[in-house]
Amino acid sequence: MPIRRLPPETVNRIAAGEVVERPASAIKELVENALDAGAQRIEIQADGGGLTRILIADDGTGMAPDQLALAVERHATSKLEADDAGDVDLLRISTLGFRGEALPSIGSVARLTITSRARPEPGAGPSEAWAITVEGGDQRPVSPAGFPGPHGARVEVRDLFYATPARLKFMKSERSEAMAISEEIKRQAMAHETVAFTLDLDGRTTLRLPAEHPGDAGRLKRLAALLGRDFEANALLIDQSRDGVRLTGYAGLPTYSRGNAGHQYLFVNGRPVRDRLLQGALRGAYADFLARDRHPAAVLFLEVDPLYVDVNVHPAKAEVRFRDPAMVRGLIVGALRHALAAAGHRASTTVAADALAGFQAHSGAPAYSPSSPSAAGFSGWTGWNAATPTTGVIPGLNERSARFEGGSPFADQPLTNAGPGPDPVDFPLGAARAQLHGTYIVAQTRDGLVVVDQHAAHERLVYEKMKVQMAQGSVTRQALLTPEVVELDPAEADRVLARADELAALGLVVEPFGGGAVLVRETPALLGDTDVQGLIRDIADDLTEHGAALALTERLGEVCGTMACHGSVRAGRVLSAPEMNALLRQMEATPHSGQCNHGRPTYVELKLNDLEKLFGRR
Repeated sequence: MPIRRLPPETVNRIAAGEVVERPASAIKELVENALDAGAQRIEIQADGGGLTRILIADDGTGMAPDQLALAVERHATSKLEADDAGDVDLLRISTLGFRGEALPSIGSVARLTITSRARPEPGAGPSEAWAITVEGGDQRPVSPAGFPGPHGARVEVRDLFYATPARLKFMKSERSEAMAISEEIKRQAMAHETVAFTLDLDGRTTLRLPAEHPGDAGRLKRLAALLGRDFEANALLIDQSRDGVRLTGYAGLPTYSRGNAGHQYLFVNGRPVRDRLLQGALRGAYADFLARDRHPAAVLFLEVDPLYVDVNVHPAKAEVRFRDPAMVRGLIVGALRHALAAAGHRASTTVAADALAGFQAHSGAPAYSPSSPSAAGFSGWTGWNAATPTTGVIPGLNERSARFEGGSPFADQPLTNAGPGPDPVDFPLGAARAQLHGTYIVAQTRDGLVVVDQHAAHERLVYEKMKVQMAQGSVTRQALLTPEVVELDPAEADRVLARADELAALGLVVEPFGGGAVLVRETPALLGDTDVQGLIRDIADDLTEHGAALALTERLGEVCGTMACHGSVRAGRVLSAPEMNALLRQMEATPHSGQCNHGRPTYVELKLNDLEKLFGRR
């Protein structure tokens, strides 16, 4: 079969299949062009899911008539410039677009009209506006046109994919396409808070975002408008740098987790990306705090020298490749964990809101009124007696509540009510007042009350203590009765053996055993009777993808979590007043104590104002 040169129209349609996958893809390319042109206000309109009509209007620099004709030619762009030798540096790309493919690709499969007025030179009068039309690859001459603004561009796309009817069969419903467009504009708006965005879908304004001031405050205000006030109230500021790479943004508290990864937005040099490395680093940073079916909410911006990141590895520029991926991953994990540690015992505000929503107001006489009050659910209840002196014991508790199995887990903690000192209600988690159903501690604060799940709280305390021991290198090993040989790909075996010292510090001793094989002599005692073959293969996969042995670290973390769960104060165990207060003080001093190892909250705080609203006092 002879080789034939394809006609330009066919080439453009093939390119359009890569660049313009759906209406949202076309809008992404056009909005990025507007941003590269310095636009401060961008208006987007889409009808029929973007298939019937798309309009992008901006107030950027605009284009002169000779530039309009070049704009719709393939591989013509203003964003790359050749040096004196005629070479173009593709390693220092600082703009969102650079290939010069979007406009000719769209024009080859739709009816495209571009109207523009160039920004005049200082001191000069307004320039003329011009327009060009391309229909199915057929380019019309540039002609004068009307334009409403002093400068900028209006790009109108009608009947998208009319020239390639087969592609229309693969489009989803108009509603689905409209949702994809809305999501794309949200991502662009997050990355450019100083630019105003307006989105109209089928004649209805669905998004109107004014320009915000540059900086953290303006960015958070923009994120609150897009993700909701709950995200704003439960977001932690991220700002860390390492080796010239800076990570900024906001990450949600673990207790503000979601059921899917839809609230994770990642940007590299202002470009929205969906990168496995970044997503894996985000997941790894929260591994200690969330169950596998829960996902953190985060908006992270990575700023890196263009020389150290390749953005030309994906047709839609949705993925990037880093020169030093291990360093980037380490920065993300370290920055997020630092922010989470700084949050201390803070829990999501939505926890209290959900708790208040569960209360129901009752009126009238109760269905059952006992002749004498019952408090069998309170610790130490022995019957209804006259007031008994409780010197040295927090009111509402009885000394008999100190019965427990074995020694107290808080025996080494000072009693908060012994001797002079600050009033316990002034502590962040207050003073213990009661224990309900042998599971929940009720504490009074200066401006409200706190309800603590004693098992979940102590589980986190034990887990954090075990993590410290592991970090100090005290991981106990267990020698295998018969060393196990694991067959790997030679390259994978080399990666594993190159990290032998690091693995030994985690309790895993490996040695070379011929080409492509690894001999395992010792494993961490915490893992017990583990699947050695599976562990080594998982480590090899992690080293291939991330450059770090995440599998072993995560498995040790999981085992620590399981051991902490079994070694913590169980639900149903009665605690004394000093024990309850000691638990509260430990929680205040321990990072991440606001959630258990599975991401569930360890306490709920209700403010006095909220309680007064429940009873109609406010």
